[in-house]
Amino acid sequence: MSLKIAIQGVPGSFHHQVALINFGPEAQILAFNTFEPVAKSVALGEADFGVMAIENSIAGAILPNYDLIDRYELSIRDEFYLPISHQFMALPGQKIADIREVRSHPMALLQCKTFLAQNPHIQQFDDVDTASVAKRIAEEKLSGIAAIASEIAAEIYGLEILARDIQTIKDNFTRFIILQKESGTSETIPDKASFKVTIRNQKGGLAKLLTMIAEKGLDLSKIQSIPVIEKPWEYAFFIDAEFKDYLQFKEAMQLIKQDFGGVKIFGEYLGRKA
Repeated sequence: MSLKIAIQGVPGSFHHQVALINFGPEAQILAFNTFEPVAKSVALGEADFGVMAIENSIAGAILPNYDLIDRYELSIRDEFYLPISHQFMALPGQKIADIREVRSHPMALLQCKTFLAQNPHIQQFDDVDTASVAKRIAEEKLSGIAAIASEIAAEIYGLEILARDIQTIKDNFTRFIILQKESGTSETIPDKASFKVTIRNQKGGLAKLLTMIAEKGLDLSKIQSIPVIEKPWEYAFFIDAEFKDYLQFKEAMQLIKQDFGGVKIFGEYLGRKA
């Protein structure tokens, strides 16, 4: 029986590419318009795994997705860095001068702002996904409208690429995480972890936390603060940390638990590089 993989987006999306790379072409893809049903389907056991973008090297963190991982009690099995190349595409036979508007995911539009600034006659509109716009243009024969999506999306939906690699910064990566319902046992010793620490509004609290982490040899690759809605002036810090000594990581978690109380580990895994 093939694995069921939940993604945000349609075939040709970047999430779709990551799912195929990690689970193979035989995987059954469950496609959703937004991220929340992706998390929900994994939490309910309807999908074996979920693929979710968590940050981009240009646009930064996708903050609502941190909350989804937390709220649905999901575990991070792995991470994957995908190089992102954006293509400007439309129905065949058109030129850039013929295009009146472009639609794509807001993150993709942000990543292509220099190209779009050079073509001010083209109006920009946010949409739910990159590839779904390409699909709609093809199905509804929408002339004068372009999509920003992947080269694979252009191939799948028969669109013509009018401008290639239009992302402002060419070394553009998105970090995806592979989600599962429960934390599994790894055959290898992990060297990276994602966890959440909740800090009360106390003087020097964050500084104390960072010192404690550093003293145990953990290297922070990401720290993101989110207010605790039901507790004014308390903050949750979502942290990614790399380490060489797994035992020191476990000691750090124990110390944080003793001093701060609220620590939640989302996943321990082998870190990948962009």
